[in-house]
Amino acid sequence: MLSSIKRFLIGRPLKSNALGEQKLNKKKALAILSSDALSSVAYGPEQILIVLITIGAAAFWYSIPIAIGVLILLTALILSYKQIIFAYPHGGGAYVVSKENLGVNPGLIAGGSLLVDYILTVAVSVSAGTDAITSAFPSLHAYNVAIAVIFVILLTILNLRGVTESASVLAYPVYLFVLALFILIGVGIYKILTGGVSPELHAPIGTPVAGISLFILLRAFASGSSALTGVEAISNAIPNFKDPAPNNAAKTLIAMGSLLAILFSGIVFLAYYLSIVPSEEVTVVSQIAEGVFGRNFMYFFIQGTTALILILAANTGYSAFPLLAVNLAKDKFIPRMFTIRGDRLGYSNGIIILGLASIILIVAFGGHTESLIPLYAVGVFIPFTLSQTGMIVKWVREKPKGWVTKLTINSIGAIISLIVTIIFFLTKFVNVWPVLVFLPIIIFMFHRIRRHYDAVGDQLRITTCEPAFPIQGNVIIVPVAGITHVVENSLNYAKSLGANQIIAVYISFEREDEKKFEEKWKKWQPDVRLVTLNSYYRSIIQPLTKFVDTVEHKASESNYKVTVIIPQFIPKKGWHNILHNQSSLLIRAYLLYRRNVVVTTVPYHLKK
Repeated sequence: MLSSIKRFLIGRPLKSNALGEQKLNKKKALAILSSDALSSVAYGPEQILIVLITIGAAAFWYSIPIAIGVLILLTALILSYKQIIFAYPHGGGAYVVSKENLGVNPGLIAGGSLLVDYILTVAVSVSAGTDAITSAFPSLHAYNVAIAVIFVILLTILNLRGVTESASVLAYPVYLFVLALFILIGVGIYKILTGGVSPELHAPIGTPVAGISLFILLRAFASGSSALTGVEAISNAIPNFKDPAPNNAAKTLIAMGSLLAILFSGIVFLAYYLSIVPSEEVTVVSQIAEGVFGRNFMYFFIQGTTALILILAANTGYSAFPLLAVNLAKDKFIPRMFTIRGDRLGYSNGIIILGLASIILIVAFGGHTESLIPLYAVGVFIPFTLSQTGMIVKWVREKPKGWVTKLTINSIGAIISLIVTIIFFLTKFVNVWPVLVFLPIIIFMFHRIRRHYDAVGDQLRITTCEPAFPIQGNVIIVPVAGITHVVENSLNYAKSLGANQIIAVYISFEREDEKKFEEKWKKWQPDVRLVTLNSYYRSIIQPLTKFVDTVEHKASESNYKVTVIIPQFIPKKGWHNILHNQSSLLIRAYLLYRRNVVVTTVPYHLKK
């Protein structure tokens, strides 16, 4: 039944040689890898206004020069990441660039930051999309968390079905959102030009504003820069592109940057001209749409596509997180399970872990993840800074053709990214201080995992491990709970191995039971030695493991191996297991950690 449900939700397994069919063309890649960056148009301008409103609506004109600063930063990042795509065509983005050029720890800082950032991407995006839905339908506000969790589950299932299938489904909402915003911006500008909007709604550019300060402007700039999260996703996901992958990835990156620049500029301008005031209940895009169209079909069309793109922005995380996890796992910094492809050739473990972590965040914050946006943004600007710095080191060291131009581009990107990172820490320390706590913890965990893998490899390697001593004989211990077909089956198996000695061990709780069992055993299996152990505290594990340790100690003196054969009956139906004591499982769990003891289970399958 579980298998049938899995097939229904995820689909039939794909052959390994079908991997090429799971590659993305530019149109689909733009949809699923740019959804995070494009969706930030829905909240990036709003973050600028939230800061400026602390001074007053008259300060809204500052959003225009702040937006220009954000566009300059966007241009630098797009050009920089285009160079990274061609320099590192196998993907990995900031992690690989930083590790190879700056060292292991800077690479791990970049990788760890991005792993956390992709989890935040899913949580923040889905929560923001849910807010857009409840802005249009206020009666749903009470169900924000439940709606967000359902969307995460649906996205997780969709991504488990495979890259191309999820891209085919998600491409339409993304392009509908782009179309909706182009219509909104176009109609809004048309109304402004034709006098349909009163110029008295906003303060003219250059109006003196009391209380404005450099600190406020820098804080607003840092907040607006949150619109640039997701720009790095394409450089991480180059292996998902059809050949020639680097060329297709670079073209997709430029297309994404162009769309983001146009949409961000348009929303900032309309918000300023219409003097939109940010509200907890209604988003800025919702207010602009209502101001331009009123509450008609177009308003709900824009709200619907905005909600979809905000939710689907999470898909950038689902596309990039598993691939980044693969690179870290290959370098042995996170568990190797992240390198395993699932039935649909996607990295299923990464997808599932990402979904679960995002749900935990959404529930923990009650669906109000706005406070995570600064943490979300600084989590990506740290890798921005490290990757650009890494490219500077690469160009200076290698000096390829045209390296001066490349060096200049990456230098500008590194300086601006560093400035934005510092601004975040100076202006939003209350929101971003957790990064100073969890990043060292993550780096420590990375090194511990790597140390474990190195230790395991060193111990398993033939050339370095301890010499294996020849086994001279075998002593078999069979724990028995009674005289049954299960025990008989296990004893027959033990005899077939040609052991030097077979010892049956019976643990009794009462002296009378012990004597009765010994008498029955002599009649039933006179050729098999029986050892009875009395347990005063009704424990099976303690006396058995103590006996095994004693036998193992004596056997090791003669280079004998001790084997514990555990009889176990298997019910016909799985649910029958809950009706029986799982003593065999407990015994096996305890004995597996005994050195020089072999543990094996002999199953006896019941027929009814």
